[in-house]
Amino acid sequence: MYKSKITGLGKYVPERIVKNDDLTEFMDTNDAWIRERTGIEERRWVSDGDGNTTATMAAEASKIAIERAGLTPKDIDMIVFATLSPDYYFPGSGVLLQEQLGCDTIPALDVRNQCSGFVYALTTADQFIKTGMYKNILVVGSEVQSTGLDKSTRGRGIAVIFGDGAGAVVLSRSDDDSEILSNHIHSEGKYAMELSNPAPGCLNPPRKLAEDWNKEDLTYFPYMNGNFVFKHAVTRFPEAIMEGLNANNLTPQDIDMLIPHQANLRISQFVQKRLGMKDEQIFNNIQRYGNTTAASIPIALTEAWEQGKIKRGDLVVLAAFGSGFTWGSNIIRF
Repeated sequence: MYKSKITGLGKYVPERIVKNDDLTEFMDTNDAWIRERTGIEERRWVSDGDGNTTATMAAEASKIAIERAGLTPKDIDMIVFATLSPDYYFPGSGVLLQEQLGCDTIPALDVRNQCSGFVYALTTADQFIKTGMYKNILVVGSEVQSTGLDKSTRGRGIAVIFGDGAGAVVLSRSDDDSEILSNHIHSEGKYAMELSNPAPGCLNPPRKLAEDWNKEDLTYFPYMNGNFVFKHAVTRFPEAIMEGLNANNLTPQDIDMLIPHQANLRISQFVQKRLGMKDEQIFNNIQRYGNTTAASIPIALTEAWEQGKIKRGDLVVLAAFGSGFTWGSNIIRF
């Protein structure tokens, strides 16, 4: 069995900054209400005509990650693309990214595990490298969520949370002590509808929207049972982290940097307190980007590395919880 390690990181976010006070132009909300419940101060949203799509933003982040890995797109053997907001109903955004980067005719796999998407994608890529099938895999999380939100007062509970952006890492065969030590992923489908976007889908196809659109049909907008999700998240986050640590005979005090999915600052703070971790052991940037779903972990991981908060040899833990319900962790010796 081979080992795999992260050799390059990159991120991209749209230029448009949407502050909490900006949201008051089209919904009944305020800065204090949003900060208190989520910790978010601003987020990035795409603008009409700026050329940003899920795939194009992924391409920008990927170019940076590939260059930092000392590679070219021709060196990439596979793409694993995590998103809940693909450019099209089909095909997936992975093949669009392959074309935009100019990669060879490599496989492009799309992962649809929403907020846990990057953890699942990294886990998948790790297995392909460990078995020797591929040497360099591009793992991406990218989202354009702002165009699918109900930005009225009716939808404010969700619309204020989500942002757009992309993050990418290159996972390569390791020939030193840097490696992904273990991965731990789970799901519990009985709670699938507690955090969901039912339409479009086979039960609510696009034809229904075209032929008989009802403005009160909320199935075409994201739905979240906030309190229910919060209660499960603060349970599953520590579970996933401790599962990974226990598998490697480690403790929370051994963690140099925890990168949690940026779902809610209150969740991250709860997890930090539950595990008895210091402020310098955990990285949060939801304050500036909001919840970018599958992109949140690679954006935060890249930013923490760029700021010098992660260096080679550090123990880095990635953890996520989200729609599905799905959750998991990656334990990494960076």
